[in-house]
Amino acid sequence: MHESKARDEMCRIGKSLFDRGYVHACAGNISLRLDDGFLITPTDACLGFLDPAALSKLDQNGVHVSGDRPSKTILLHRQIYRGARAFDANTACVIHTHSTACVGLSLQGATGPEWIPALTPYFVMKVGHVPFIPYHRPGAQACADLVEAAITAYGQRGCPIRSVMLERLGPNVWHDTPAAAMATLEELEETAALWLACRQSINAPAPLTDLQITELREVFGARW
Repeated sequence: MHESKARDEMCRIGKSLFDRGYVHACAGNISLRLDDGFLITPTDACLGFLDPAALSKLDQNGVHVSGDRPSKTILLHRQIYRGARAFDANTACVIHTHSTACVGLSLQGATGPEWIPALTPYFVMKVGHVPFIPYHRPGAQACADLVEAAITAYGQRGCPIRSVMLERLGPNVWHDTPAAAMATLEELEETAALWLACRQSINAPAPLTDLQITELREVFGARW
């Protein structure tokens, strides 16, 4: 993607997320991988009011070269790209939000081998496994290391992932384009809301069966 188009697309995605309540205030960030480095939203920027010219640009080594001061999460984003591109070579966008359902569910911790079970076919097909990463302060190197290790572990098992959940902070999702990454985020947030709403019910839903998931793999190429 040409850099000028990438800047406009980041701003479009940020405004869409803000307008629909997936991000608020100055929470969340978006990055794009370019041929000569990275673009990332500036620190303390509101995603609903981004200026294409003010987006932070960094070189391939993560050195800030232009625009406003970059988000401190660039370290995490760079390690996500490094891990994910080993299995999905076209990975080019990372989105992080503090979306309500995801953060709310993360406050309850991990309750089993899967942070969210395979509740719906579209969650399995569009999101896939979501490793739960224990709390670390924003920008911590240890968190970035754990995320990259999770990406590598799932990829080596033959089911590359497109998202992780940071305890108390929310999801990081990634994909080939900003629009595809946003769609992954949307599906994850809506599934988290569903699970919050029904998990404590006496009639809490069972996850899809192994046979049903196998069918999704065979018919749609789901990675679960």
